[in-house]
Amino acid sequence: MAARRQQRLVSLVLCLLSTRQYITADRIRDTVEGYEVSEDSTNPDEAFKRSFERDKAELRELGIPLETGRNSVFDTEDGYRIARHQFELPPIEFTADEAAAVGLAGRLWSTASLATEARTALIKLRAAGIEIEEPPGADALPPLPGNEPALPGLVAAVSERRVVQFAHRKQSAPAPQKRVLEPWGVLSWRGRWYVVGYDRGRGDVRSFRLDRIVGEVRTLATAAETSRPEDLDMLELVRGANHQPDQLASVRVAPGRGGQLRRQARQVRSTAEGDVLTLDYRDLDRLAGLVAGAGAEAVALEPPELVTAVIGLLSGVTGGRPGAESAEPAAVAGGTALTGGGR
Repeated sequence: MAARRQQRLVSLVLCLLSTRQYITADRIRDTVEGYEVSEDSTNPDEAFKRSFERDKAELRELGIPLETGRNSVFDTEDGYRIARHQFELPPIEFTADEAAAVGLAGRLWSTASLATEARTALIKLRAAGIEIEEPPGADALPPLPGNEPALPGLVAAVSERRVVQFAHRKQSAPAPQKRVLEPWGVLSWRGRWYVVGYDRGRGDVRSFRLDRIVGEVRTLATAAETSRPEDLDMLELVRGANHQPDQLASVRVAPGRGGQLRRQARQVRSTAEGDVLTLDYRDLDRLAGLVAGAGAEAVALEPPELVTAVIGLLSGVTGGRPGAESAEPAAVAGGTALTGGGR
C-alpha cells in the first residue's frame, strides 16, 4: 500500500506540473493512476475524496507549492496546479575557483563509502551544464583515504553541531582516555584525518587523530555550547600540535633483510647479532608499523617508546595469546630483553 501511494503521489505531482491551468478533482481522478476505487466500495466518491485530501495535505507538508484556483469566472469548482517557478530549484552557479574545488574534492575521495557520493555530485553538476575543471597539477595529488571508521560520524556531528564522546589513545599511551568534544571541523594533514573542536574535559581547543580513536564515536543528547572562532586556522592548529623535530631511533635487522628500514637509515652498524640501523623519524606510529611489519627480521632497540609501540602492535596482531611468540620479534629497551621469540 505504501508503494502504491508513493507512486500515486509522484503521478499527481507530474500531472499538476504538466499544465499551467487549474485541474479539477474529477479530472485528476480520471487522469492520475492510483485513484481507482474498488468495485466493492459502497461510496466510491467519498473514498476518492478522502484519498485526495490526504495526498494534498502530504504534498503541502513536503513543501510542494500546491495552488488552488479557477481558470475563469465561469468555472463552478476549484482546480489545482503546482507553480513550476516555485517548485523548481534555481540554477546552480559556481565561480571558476569553486568549480575547481568541487572537481578536486571528487578526486580526493578514494573509498567506496565516499567515492559514490562524490561521483554522483559531479555527474549531476555536469548534467546541469556546469563545467567542472580540475586545477593544474591535480594528477600529482595522492588519493585521500576516507576509511577511518570515525570519519562519517564526526563529519555528521560537525554539520549538525552535535557533541560527541569517544576514547582516544595518545601516542604510546598505555590506555585510551575518554574525551567529550564539540567538533568544529574535520580535516586531513599529511595523509591522516583529524577532528578539531572544544574539549569539554580540558576546557580548551584540541585536535585528535582519527586513527587513534578506539571504538565507537557516540553522539550525546546535550547541545553544543561553543562555536568555531572566526580567526581559528584549524590546519595551523593541527600542524602545531603535531610538529615533531627529527628524532633518532635504533633498530636491529637481520643481515640482508629489512629493506624498507635500510633505505631510510642514516647509518648502518654491523654487529654479531645483526645490522643496527640509525633512523630519523617524526611519526613514531609510522616507524613502529614498519618495524612490526618486518616481523622477526627487525628488533626495536630504542627509544623506549618505540619499543612499547612495537610490542603493542604485535600484541594486537597475536591477541596476546600464549603460544603466539613466534609472531613477535625481540624488543629490547634499556638493555632489558623483552623477548617473544625470533630467529
